[in-house]
Amino acid sequence: MITGFILEIGSVMKVVISACLLGFPVRYDGGAKTSRAVQELASKVEAMHLCPEVRSGLPTPRPPAEQRDGRIWLKDGTEVTDSFQKGALCSLATAREFGATLAVLKAKSPSCGVHEVYDGTYSGKLIPGEGIFARHLEEEGICVVTEKTVEEIKPSVEHPVALVLGTGLGHLANLVKPVRRIDYRDIEGFPVDAQPVTGHSFEATIGTIDGVPVVVYPGRVHLYQGYSAAEVTALVQHAHHLGCRDIIFAGATGAVPGNAGTGLGIITDQINLTGTNPLAEWAGLKNVETPFVDMNDAYSPYLRTLARGVADDLGITVEEGIFAGLLGPNFETPAEVNMLRAMNVSYTGVSTALEVIMARALNMNVLGLTLAANPAGARGTTHKSVLEAAEHYADDFERLVRGILRLL
Repeated sequence: MITGFILEIGSVMKVVISACLLGFPVRYDGGAKTSRAVQELASKVEAMHLCPEVRSGLPTPRPPAEQRDGRIWLKDGTEVTDSFQKGALCSLATAREFGATLAVLKAKSPSCGVHEVYDGTYSGKLIPGEGIFARHLEEEGICVVTEKTVEEIKPSVEHPVALVLGTGLGHLANLVKPVRRIDYRDIEGFPVDAQPVTGHSFEATIGTIDGVPVVVYPGRVHLYQGYSAAEVTALVQHAHHLGCRDIIFAGATGAVPGNAGTGLGIITDQINLTGTNPLAEWAGLKNVETPFVDMNDAYSPYLRTLARGVADDLGITVEEGIFAGLLGPNFETPAEVNMLRAMNVSYTGVSTALEVIMARALNMNVLGLTLAANPAGARGTTHKSVLEAAEHYADDFERLVRGILRLL
């Protein structure tokens, strides 16, 4: 077992990793397929290496294996489905006992492939599908990704992490060791006449937080202020232009009673109830392959799992749930709250939804964090009370974001 320690306490996120990615010579050819990004992740969490094919009792080296018609065959024609199944179930039991919440597996293999596997012709052709071990882990509720996800979601100077912050959360910009500052008025597409509402600032900062390259946007504009969907999402386009592949959205929301409580939350999915869509008026649409953006897993399961792991390690109470983006600016009526509750919505707010659509159109990896400052539709809620709630949770929010950045 490879172990590492991050953050401030001893209880560390537990991750199962394909042994070959960590340098163990267990592949069919007797070699490994080391991934530096995965090794770095392993050094920051408590990691257990597993190889279901070795657990199956198959020798190393051995002929390569691929899936065909739901069965697994060695290249020499020997069927090994039962052996692979045995190894997968044995490895699953180990992962379950270990308490893993995340699995990083070798892409494309008949055991560990995630969403695509080799097609059984040994030609290198890929088809949609899941490896046997990957499928069992997913059914167990464990987040499963390949090394490609870990390698892609890896901050660098060329690919900093973007943070777009909402009401009362912009103080995180003060943590940045700055290299450059950008006035929002110099950002293409952002409305030059815009004035920040209380709790927002219109100056982006490029630099680092705890050594991690970031671009922090401590404020945004909203539809309810009279701006277009294109203007509302100008910061996302700017972040992409700067090379950001990963983007964290954070904002104040209302918690729908019965579905979520006040406090910090992780957004798992969204419903766009604003009545508009940034892609419908986006000049850049002609430059993308298709306007029909896939919104499955719009909020990266990998980033959500890391955020949950950091929160648990730090003892920060965090809920999870679906976000509904509304036009605003008024707070919700009781009837609207009842509708949102029936729709299984946990959080409601006036930003984020359109930004996430634009981020996914640009193929960015999204994490959504929220501060539920008040019960949705509660009497007496004011902008001032939202700011006061943000101040109350400022320390936990800062620790959570810094922990996520360190883990990346």
